[in-house]
Amino acid sequence: MQKQRCGWCVGDSLYEAYHDHEWGVPVHDEQLLFEFLVLETFQAGLSWITILRKRDNFRIAFDNFDYRIVARYDERKKSALLQNAGIIRNKLKVNSAITNAQNFIKIQEEFGSFDSYIWSFVNNKPVQNKWKHHKDSPAKTEISDKMSKDLKKRGFKFVGSTIMYAFMQATGMVNDHTIDCFRYSQV
Repeated sequence: MQKQRCGWCVGDSLYEAYHDHEWGVPVHDEQLLFEFLVLETFQAGLSWITILRKRDNFRIAFDNFDYRIVARYDERKKSALLQNAGIIRNKLKVNSAITNAQNFIKIQEEFGSFDSYIWSFVNNKPVQNKWKHHKDSPAKTEISDKMSKDLKKRGFKFVGSTIMYAFMQATGMVNDHTIDCFRYSQV
């Protein structure tokens, strides 16, 4: 018998594996939070499957998403990234990854960790939704609006409310698995 999954991932083995093992699982690891932040910003205007297919290339290109290294990227590294056909070669997004790494560190210094800061928007507990169909899930919420506004105020780029809601879904800050999905009760 086939597992019941959220409709958005069905039919693509990479999507299904991501859905089954990562999507909606609460993330508290600093480096993984930064990875999702970078990937979500690069996803802006594109499909998530495009990013997933290039994820390993992004890991290599961005030094395994070590924000301490990314924060120090220079013009030569930026140029190399813009020549890398394995990732999304968008100058604004490459620059945003560097800027966001620098601001990520500032948040760590202010709050003790990025995890403490970002999870405070949901009172350190995942929001449990009860969607019957994956299309019922909103593109953004009041929480993602507030998060986006605060991140922008702190100098982050490509962190609009829709991007931040996708980040919340990916990192388990919100459980948007449909109620009939086998992962709903697991996360």
